[in-house]
Amino acid sequence: MKSLKRLIACGLCLLLSPLPVFGAAPDAPQQAGQINALIPQAQRNGVPTRVKDEVDWNDLLRTEHSGRLRAGLSDGSIISLGSDSEIRVVQHDAASQRTELEMDFGKMRNRVVKITRPGGKYEVRTPLAVIGVVGTDFYVAHENNRTTVICYQGAVSVTPLGRVAEESSSQSRENTQQESQPQIQLSPGEMVEITAGILPAQLKPSPTPAPVQRASIEDTNLPDETVRTAHNSHWKRNILILTGIAAVGTVTGVAVSRGNPGPPLPPDCGCGK
Repeated sequence: MKSLKRLIACGLCLLLSPLPVFGAAPDAPQQAGQINALIPQAQRNGVPTRVKDEVDWNDLLRTEHSGRLRAGLSDGSIISLGSDSEIRVVQHDAASQRTELEMDFGKMRNRVVKITRPGGKYEVRTPLAVIGVVGTDFYVAHENNRTTVICYQGAVSVTPLGRVAEESSSQSRENTQQESQPQIQLSPGEMVEITAGILPAQLKPSPTPAPVQRASIEDTNLPDETVRTAHNSHWKRNILILTGIAAVGTVTGVAVSRGNPGPPLPPDCGCGK
């Protein structure tokens, strides 16, 4: 009888105790890549970011007026943000090669590895278009209610959204319900600009002027030697300066101690004789 009472008491204690529920722990964030280089000011989810910080699914990356940022994705693709830019890494699954990015505003260069998995995709979505690739090097900008896409290498497909898509859908419904939204196909050296309300028939590729292509590359360029943080650049510079001063002082001291008369005098021209 006592054993039964003791067993019941132990059972009640277990039921009432605040033990954690097994398997109820929140899922760890899914990593998409990491920050490889930056110029301050750059943020991740509203907090200043640093080189080698992880980039996870649904992370919001943002650069201020003086900032730039480059992130390497897990599959080897590279995204480079220019100044005054913001993107959300909605998802990046390297195994299935499915990537989705959302750009609210700014400028971004994408260097994408070739997609070979069935069902794989790499998409960048702006308020006006969806840009899809299977492996290429391209540029996307969204500013002043205008989306600009430039293809450097490979091939890029651009699908209009918003008012453009609405007008396209209404026209296509007059023909067939199965007709898909129009796509603009870009080849290397071509570009397209999309603005709200433009007719689909007006959306055609055009050659990218050399100054425009050059400016797009410069606006998103972030060299490997770019300083990681302002603090690092300062102490490296100071070390170089101090090292130079010490070297000059050492050479001067050795010269004086050896009685070095200094540089030779010019030869006598004989004018004084």
